[in-house]
Amino acid sequence: MKNRSWAFLAGGLLVALLLAGVVSNYASSHPDGLDSSLLKGCTVDADDNIVGGSCPAQQARDHELADSPLADYGVRGVRNSFVSTGLSGVLGVLVTFAIGAGGFWLLRRRGTTPTDGTNPTDGDTTTPADGDPATSDDVRRRADAAS
Repeated sequence: MKNRSWAFLAGGLLVALLLAGVVSNYASSHPDGLDSSLLKGCTVDADDNIVGGSCPAQQARDHELADSPLADYGVRGVRNSFVSTGLSGVLGVLVTFAIGAGGFWLLRRRGTTPTDGTNPTDGDTTTPADGDPATSDDVRRRADAAS
């Protein structure tokens, strides 16, 4: 990968880390559309606890992973909510980046090697015809490999 691509990738990762680590703390604490629609028909107090009425949210249960280290947009054991939320976001970005980079690494384009044991560049001095995309790509690959 060229230096310019690495700089773009590093810049994107830095922006994602900044958004996840700092800006995520300023997200709205009010329920989103799904949560608010599930609360229709119920009366809630200031802490969003159901105190009366009838609504689908009354049948809600904790998720199986509710006790996991990164549940509820925070890190269990970190008392400062700003740090906990930011750290959770940063860890999420890093794990997602690692999985994505690993996937791209596994699926990366590799040069083809002939099975007969010959080197495709041995003695090949032909030049491609103008406008021939298949041979132009071969020449470009050879030039990239030589540099």
